[in-house]
Amino acid sequence: MDQESLNERETRAWVRFQHMRIEVNVVLARMLTRDFGLTEADFVILLRLSNTPARRMRARDMVAALQWDRSRLSRQVSRMESRGTVVRAPSEGDARGYDVVLTDAGLAAFQAAWPSYVTGIRHCFADVLSPDQLDALADIAETIDRHFAAEHCPGGLHDPAKTAGARTTAAGLELPTTSV
Repeated sequence: MDQESLNERETRAWVRFQHMRIEVNVVLARMLTRDFGLTEADFVILLRLSNTPARRMRARDMVAALQWDRSRLSRQVSRMESRGTVVRAPSEGDARGYDVVLTDAGLAAFQAAWPSYVTGIRHCFADVLSPDQLDALADIAETIDRHFAAEHCPGGLHDPAKTAGARTTAAGLELPTTSV
């Protein structure tokens, strides 16, 4: 197997990026579970649904937006249904599909967790970096997103939230455009 190696700069950047991503996600995920009883997967779905019209999204669009497989979404939705944060509803015009719908309890759970989540992002990420570093990191993420869209997803991801103008992070999480 003839593979090129990463040079020292590339290796350092890749390893530090992976380490940073894991550390920040772990801290935020632990906070969500400890303080709100939500898993990271719960929160991602609640976040998406809280920013969609009518607080609902077709399951196939959710799969595409999160880059999950159908079975993962189905299992996650089943767990969330049992806790009352989402329900499945027939998709309009598609008898085979379903929509994932945010319940009032799910919206309340999201609204309770969101301020702490933002505080966690500030504590572990935004407040640690200078404005120039934040701008540089945003530019880097946008460059990689453009590469991904052009090279790995011709035609783009089918993500209704993106086409509706929601701000979306490189990890696929929508950031609310209005306060919740």
